[in-house]
Amino acid sequence: MTSLLVARQYLKKFYGKFEVYLIPLVKFLLALASFMLINGKLGYMEKIDDTTIVLVAALMCSFMPMNFIVLISAAFILLHVYALSLECAVVMLAAFLLMFLVYFRFSPRDTAVVILTPICFLMNIPYVIPVALGLLCTPVSAVSAACGTAVYYLLGYVTGSATTLATMEAEETTVKFRFIIDGVLDNRAMAVTVAAFTVTIFFIYLIRRLPLDYSWTIAIVAGSLVNVMALLVGDLMFDTNVSISGVIVGTVVAALLGVVIQFFNFHVDYSRTEKVQFEDDEYYYYVKAVPKVTVAAPERKVKKINQQKKTRPSQRSQEDKKVGR
Repeated sequence: MTSLLVARQYLKKFYGKFEVYLIPLVKFLLALASFMLINGKLGYMEKIDDTTIVLVAALMCSFMPMNFIVLISAAFILLHVYALSLECAVVMLAAFLLMFLVYFRFSPRDTAVVILTPICFLMNIPYVIPVALGLLCTPVSAVSAACGTAVYYLLGYVTGSATTLATMEAEETTVKFRFIIDGVLDNRAMAVTVAAFTVTIFFIYLIRRLPLDYSWTIAIVAGSLVNVMALLVGDLMFDTNVSISGVIVGTVVAALLGVVIQFFNFHVDYSRTEKVQFEDDEYYYYVKAVPKVTVAAPERKVKKINQQKKTRPSQRSQEDKKVGR
């Protein structure tokens, strides 16, 4: 455990020292992963499905605010969908405008959540998002998680309906719009997932804020169980065809990541808890103080070994004479 604490201190010092370089690098990697995900899922417009364009756009995003990545990602999606169907692009644009209004109103600082949610879905570990948000953020962050989840399912809908949309070129515009809107609104899997994530975030947040010993650990375990139960109940009620084994394995991975988050953000020693009472002119205060577990990183000391002192010329001549004798 001591070695882990020392490693944590080294990581904090490393981040504090190279923060100026690490933040643009993280932005670049997030933008690159987002653009590659979009091109991999869609790829209908060949002009932007190019490695050079993706790298240039990601490099540009690394020097811009985080929300710029969301806007460029939305532009990539709309261009690909426009190459497939104009009507589908109009519906996607309306959905994005609605999500942007809600997102920028309630949680404009959770840009990483909107980007990481589709990526976690692609990696089959989407349940990491509600556990991490419940531990690190407020319930308002459920809006960002919902937006990221909606983007993933919208991309899946466009990919799954590409053949049907291509064969509907001769149909009337109203028929196409009706088909697309019905497909988006009837996506029960998306609705169940958004509801389960929202409930999990609220549940974990409420428990980890309680004045209980090991509140974070209890929140991780209880929140993971709530996430599994919410998804399974939603599957029974709305027949979303969710994979039970995938839900269980993904939730276990999310709980393990929650333990790692707890270690870096809320590692305390409950055995040394103190309860303090004091007062002022108007109130009595009853305070429960739990000390953090910290270890100072050992500093490396470099010992310099001096070379042997050079003998004087007079001493060398006297030694040579003695040897000659």
